[in-house]
Amino acid sequence: MTSPRRIHVSAAVIVDAESRLLLVRKAGTTAFMQPGGKPEPGETPAETLSRELAEELGLHLDPSALRALGRYEAAAANEPGFVVVADVFAADIGAQHPMIGAEIEELRWVSRADAEGLEVAPLARDHFLP
Repeated sequence: MTSPRRIHVSAAVIVDAESRLLLVRKAGTTAFMQPGGKPEPGETPAETLSRELAEELGLHLDPSALRALGRYEAAAANEPGFVVVADVFAADIGAQHPMIGAEIEELRWVSRADAEGLEVAPLARDHFLP
């Protein structure tokens, strides 16, 4: 039996005043997931997330401002047979407002009840929805 292939990413937990989690849907996909992405050579997980938040959502956070929550694993939402290994960080965006950029097609603030009617990636659904 072969073990699943792994995709390493950094992902954000961004929660608003109503305790809703920010989720995004990338172009050409159907599942909503936490913002973030894959590292570029030489990046730390926090640097990866800081860059991805700027590219995808126009959010500017210093890597040192991100609070590490740990490493989590879940089935990949958009790549069958893969497991996502995510370094997850809490990100306080203050007064910044996320805006669609890079490969993002849609963003939503989602409560646990809202998620019942959405396709939500296993990482977000199983570990981070409030």
